[in-house]
Order: sequence, then structure tokens, then C-alpha cells
Amino acid sequence: MQLARVIGSVVSTRKSERLKGLKLLVAVPIDMDTMQEKGAPFVTVDTVGAGEGEIIMWAGGSSSRQTDLTTGKPVDSAIIGIVDFVDIAGQRVYDKGRSEK
Repeated sequence: MQLARVIGSVVSTRKSERLKGLKLLVAVPIDMDTMQEKGAPFVTVDTVGAGEGEIIMWAGGSSSRQTDLTTGKPVDSAIIGIVDFVDIAGQRVYDKGRSEK
């Protein structure tokens, strides 16, 4: 699992039948040391009701196809959790309740 921030969404009216009904979001990876965005944005399937600005946990590759919504679907990235807080070495480095979106 990795962390990322949701920064947008993707709408595709023409797509594989097996993708119909899935919410597609754009996310950018988070550097765990700084909790800042780093790297290139990517498209991911939302399985938990995430929204723009939220920090999410995501899985890639075959692990992304192990949720109830993505089993047997042609996906290689899935949001599998919404982060409430992150503690590292006894320090709270992220708190959803105190962060600005």
C-alpha cells in the first residue's frame, strides 16, 4: 500500500463494459517524510468513496483487483482506504481533521 492525495477525477463515457459504474479519480503520490505531493499523477479506481483533497491508501498491480468492486476488472490501481491520521516515530505528521484541503 502507498499514500496519495486525490487531486481530480476522470470521466469516460466510452470504456470497457467491465469498468462501467466505477468512479475514476486522479491522485498524486505522497512523500511519507514530508507529506507533500511527489511524482506523476495517476488514475485510480475508487472503492471507498474518496473525494478531492483527501489522503488515500492505494494498491497497485494484482493487489488492486482484490476488492469487491475490482475483482476481475481491468484495473491496476485501486483506492482501498481514506487516511484519518498518520503517526511516524511518535509524531503525528498528518491529521485529516486538522488539514486544509
